[in-house]
Amino acid sequence: MFGWGCASSRGIRVAQDDTCYTSLMANVTISVDAQLLERARERALRLGTSVNAVLRDRLEEFAGGAFERNRALADLFALAARSKGRSQKRRWTREGLHER
Repeated sequence: MFGWGCASSRGIRVAQDDTCYTSLMANVTISVDAQLLERARERALRLGTSVNAVLRDRLEEFAGGAFERNRALADLFALAARSKGRSQKRRWTREGLHER
């Protein structure tokens, strides 16, 4: 089934297939020096990314997303350290993991 649903707090509606999307993307317009933008595009190209991706990542860091992600990662490592499960230096192969 395909329809409209999940109106956001800003009244944006998202088409979905029985899934309520909780993460909406918004467009932002900024003004920057043309030469600055060209240098940013060139550097992003060398790094295999885009200016859009760089700005999105920096905005997330600025808003606190990186802190939350790092804290979750630290919690995961702490949980793994407390785990009683041990591989005992055993190594698996891709084929071995997929055997039935």
